[in-house]
Amino acid sequence: MRSKQIVLFLTILAALLSLYYLSFTFVDYRVQRQAAQQAMDKQGRIDFDKSQAYLMHIWKKPVYKLFGSVYTYEEVKERSLKLGLDLQGGMHVTMELVPMEFVKRLAAYNTDTDFLEALQSAQREREKGSPASFGKLFVAAYKRLAPNGNLIDIFTAAGVRSYTFSTEDDVTKAIDQEIVNALDRSLTIIGSRLDRFGATQTKIQKLPGNARIQIELPGVTNPKRVRKLLQGVAQLRFWAVAEANTYSSALEAVNTFLLNKEKTTITATFPKGLTNEEKAQRMPKESILKRLCKYPFPYTLAYAPEKISQIEAILRRKEVKALLPKEIVWMWEKKAHTLNDGTQAVTLYAIKQPRDNKPLLEGDMITHAAQFFDKNRRQRVVNLQMHQKGVHIWKRITASHIGKRIAIALDDRVYSAPVVNQEIPNGKSQISGHFTVEEAKDLASVLTTGSLPAPLRMVEEAIIGPSLGKAAQSQGLMATAVGLGLVLLFMFLYYAKGGIIANIALLFNLLFIVGILVELDATLTLPGIAGLVLTLGMSIDANVLVFERIREERAQKVHIKEAIQRGYAKSYSSIVDANITTFLAGVILYYLGQGPVRGFALVLMIGILTSVFSSIFITRLIFYFFMDNCPAPNLTFSYPAIPMLFKNVQINFIKNRHRFYACSLSFIAVGAFCFYHYKGLTLGVDFAGGRSYTVHFSKPMDASLLKEGLSTKFKKGVEVRTYGANNVMQITTSYLHHEDIIASDEKVRNKLVTALKDLTQLTENHTASTDHYFNITSSTKVGATVAQDVQKSAKKAMTLAILSIFIYIVLRFRRWGFGLAAILALIHDALAVIAGFCIARALGVSYEVNEVFLAAMLTVIGYSINDTVVIFDRIRERLANKATAIPIAMINDAIGETLSRTVITSFTTLLTVVVLFFFGGEALRSFSFALLLGVLFGTYSSICIAAPLLADFGRKLSMNKG
Repeated sequence: MRSKQIVLFLTILAALLSLYYLSFTFVDYRVQRQAAQQAMDKQGRIDFDKSQAYLMHIWKKPVYKLFGSVYTYEEVKERSLKLGLDLQGGMHVTMELVPMEFVKRLAAYNTDTDFLEALQSAQREREKGSPASFGKLFVAAYKRLAPNGNLIDIFTAAGVRSYTFSTEDDVTKAIDQEIVNALDRSLTIIGSRLDRFGATQTKIQKLPGNARIQIELPGVTNPKRVRKLLQGVAQLRFWAVAEANTYSSALEAVNTFLLNKEKTTITATFPKGLTNEEKAQRMPKESILKRLCKYPFPYTLAYAPEKISQIEAILRRKEVKALLPKEIVWMWEKKAHTLNDGTQAVTLYAIKQPRDNKPLLEGDMITHAAQFFDKNRRQRVVNLQMHQKGVHIWKRITASHIGKRIAIALDDRVYSAPVVNQEIPNGKSQISGHFTVEEAKDLASVLTTGSLPAPLRMVEEAIIGPSLGKAAQSQGLMATAVGLGLVLLFMFLYYAKGGIIANIALLFNLLFIVGILVELDATLTLPGIAGLVLTLGMSIDANVLVFERIREERAQKVHIKEAIQRGYAKSYSSIVDANITTFLAGVILYYLGQGPVRGFALVLMIGILTSVFSSIFITRLIFYFFMDNCPAPNLTFSYPAIPMLFKNVQINFIKNRHRFYACSLSFIAVGAFCFYHYKGLTLGVDFAGGRSYTVHFSKPMDASLLKEGLSTKFKKGVEVRTYGANNVMQITTSYLHHEDIIASDEKVRNKLVTALKDLTQLTENHTASTDHYFNITSSTKVGATVAQDVQKSAKKAMTLAILSIFIYIVLRFRRWGFGLAAILALIHDALAVIAGFCIARALGVSYEVNEVFLAAMLTVIGYSINDTVVIFDRIRERLANKATAIPIAMINDAIGETLSRTVITSFTTLLTVVVLFFFGGEALRSFSFALLLGVLFGTYSSICIAAPLLADFGRKLSMNKG
């Protein structure tokens, strides 16, 4: 009686808490609907930026009253269910610390050749995925390159006071510790920058095991600005600008040299018979360096923005470098300015470079930076304030440079170069540079938060448009509703009143899962919704086990009360074993997965726990209520008109096992041939690296023709496939996938846009207001190092899952034969799913293999062993403690007795998987196809492979107890 009260209390408490937490989600949804209505135009289109502006407007305002408490929208948002970027749009970024530059600075920019080569070697090993720390890789590389070199002296000479370098291990520890410190500081600085940027609900975390930071930015609509903000190292430096008389004669010499070279080249092209006068008329009077200059040469250099690369190429020439003063370096102005004639020009400054390469002043002296509008200049400027030491240095510098220019440069781009009119005693200064409001804010933010201790490169990026996120939300809700409805209907039709009670427990289960997600502040992703739908199908497994046992007892004329008690008692072992093995797969997936995949694993694990509670305790509580209050409870578990499926099936599975083995091997062999013929699977960017774009066209497109045209344009591997509709294409390319700089992202995107314009004769249109357009709605970038890490994690996860399940089965069933048969069946399932993908590709249906595919494979492993364990448990029940070989007849009987449960559970799971396949959207198509194959092959292998293998191993290995 006491246990019933505890279960009732826990059920009511969990339900009330779930409803309380979910109430904030409903309020959040209501506010977002209001924002959408505010941003909707007459044609029914929603301006995402306007809706975001409305939400920011009410961010601090009260929107919800509950039990006397008033909550602002910010507080409601904090307590509501978090949606992943794939469900609401935004930007996902993974950044990696580049330790090379950091270690150079730690060693005071030592120029030793072996030192620099060792850094390069360590970086290459790191990119190959070496598990060793960067410090160990660097020290090992240096010892290999310079066996007699003294690495300790290099760092001791740098004067790093925080460390004592007495051994090479000290160098390793110092580098690795400084990398950890740099990562922590980078995390803080990036967080501060994003706060000032105005992003809400940002999620920033360090990834375990590597020097990477993962950032999620919901609702971001300006990814280009975010990239610059995140990757800006922000080295603010003050340099002395060289006087024109120190370099003007050298520039004239360069002009003469270039002019003579140009004349020689032109002379070689003259036709015969030209007079000297005609030749003189055709000859240039000035070199290209002087001709293109917008100001009087050589005193002030300024060029059109499109000519910058041409001028840089000239200055890089060895002959030109030899003519120019060595103490001068050239830096471009940050932003072009407009001349009187309306053209644009970018100034090239001559910067005096001291012998020690140190600037007059560095940005670490700055304590505060703020932007404001200067009415006199009529432009945005950024004011700087220095700390006490900086005040004294700046005072001395300005006193010695009166009448001269000082360039204020950020990341080697000159923002302004004012003339010092007088000594500045208070440490205040100003940067001007024709900024927009956003540029001025970002610059002030970077300067206030400080410079990143080391460069960060963007190794993974995903941008999801808000419209795509909303579509994913709708598809997810549709899949959940349809999947839930089908499972509820089947349970009612097949198990009568027992099915109604199971359905009540299933609804409680759904409430608990979502409530716990909110309470844990977890993020619901699209794979998470898939996990929810899948859990709904799998969660009735425990009830099916119990109900089938009750039916068996009732068939033997056992009273209903006793039948229910026996049904639960005899099912506990199977339920526990089946759910633990699936839970193990979820734990491994959560530990090794990232982002959306972890969201799926979390939902799966929560779903298993709540399913066991709901299916066992809540249903039993309801049954006891009827039995305690009704002398003769009319509890039914079937309808007379509906026969019990797969009962008394007369099939000798063991006798036909070799035919089953042959069928499986044949299917896997066909898949292996297709794998070899088509050179493997269609790998997504998660595994292969590269960039992927989802492109919506205003008219249907032919994927094969588009692929042929883009392959010609890119000269690299390009994959094009239909993405849900014939006017939506997913385009994946490996072009420049080894480059992680911002410029390469823009270059690849611009190249794709140009190629699509040429091939389709359509224009890129972000608003889709024209009839002939295409629109890039989402993009993903994965660097080569990240792709290698994902591949390794996938292999590790599969191996670890199979090994863990093998150990658990052996320990639980005390016989090696059980474990070996189960593992061989799981390997069979994994190979069969891969073979199915290869055969589908051969038939013209290509499904992408990505990190979400890994989630599907581990789920298949967990699900397949679930079915196998139920059969094994029935065999163990019959064996009791007999230390004999397992009789073949006993195995065959166990298969037949559990066949109904196995097929029914698979059917309900298949219902939800089919719903996912058709209603879950293209993003989950590969995932649901893998599950579809996995459920089919898992059910088949449990009956036709695992149990028959036990018959083969039972006579040889079962005598050896574990």
